[in-house]
Amino acid sequence: MQRKDLISIADLSGEEVADLLRLAAEVKAHPGRHAQALAGQILAMVFEKPSLRTRVSFEAGMLQLGGHAITLGPADISMGSRESVPDVARNLSRFAQGIMARTFAHATVTTLAEHATVPVINGLTDLLHPCQALADMQTLAEARGGLAGLRLAFVGDGNNVCHSLMNAGARVGVSVTAVVPPGYEPDAGIVAAAAREGEGRGARIQVTHSLEEGLAGADAVYTDVWASMGQESEAESRRTIFAPYQVNARTFALARADALFMHCLPAHRGEEVTDEVCDSPRSVIFDQAENRLHAQKAVLIRLMAARAAG
Repeated sequence: MQRKDLISIADLSGEEVADLLRLAAEVKAHPGRHAQALAGQILAMVFEKPSLRTRVSFEAGMLQLGGHAITLGPADISMGSRESVPDVARNLSRFAQGIMARTFAHATVTTLAEHATVPVINGLTDLLHPCQALADMQTLAEARGGLAGLRLAFVGDGNNVCHSLMNAGARVGVSVTAVVPPGYEPDAGIVAAAAREGEGRGARIQVTHSLEEGLAGADAVYTDVWASMGQESEAESRRTIFAPYQVNARTFALARADALFMHCLPAHRGEEVTDEVCDSPRSVIFDQAENRLHAQKAVLIRLMAARAAG
């Protein structure tokens, strides 16, 4: 990767995404080959939001690569109040060889990257979730033997996960359709840019309000919680608006007969998805969770090992 940070998959070329996915598959199959890739290096992990998969996968990944991770929660830093974001970036750059941040505002991560002298990895913002999308593409490739020509339907809110899936799909040849209620469409600029990127790779990036239209022929049906962290005050109204978009047996049947079910977790069972779909033989949700570890190890190697070697 010819860059310092991973903020958005939109910053990567198709070749760079393919390289990360190849490396992720390799470290999963042969973890010992990279057991000392980050020996002696430290990843500072900054959390404004609670985390299960992000924290454990990055911490385990650093340990498995021979390094160490330090977790910093809101009470440890209080970015923007106790200390400015630029000063946090400057301080952490003196102590650690990399920074991973899971924040609310996307500008927080971009500001960290602007002022840090070490690689910054976007562990999630309200706008994007690139590490999740990389793990999702790895999961699809494993399940289907490749990615080119696949069709994924994302059902629910046009959120950060939806944005990053569109960015990733456009670069690896996976068509992504957001199936959303009116008024909850993904960012129009991200959709347009991903659609342009996908044209040369046979990936159609589009938005619809129709479940029948969006799920027809889909190789995978993906959903996420209806109210993300920070949207708790909207949870009740969203339940009513999103109820027709629940992924249940009837909805799932609109896709291909062998379609996979995907979810970035945590799942609010009984809301955006039913147990019968979540626990079905075609559900790959825990494969996705595991692949967060492997995809992120690939990112850590490409950003931190290459930098150390240089």
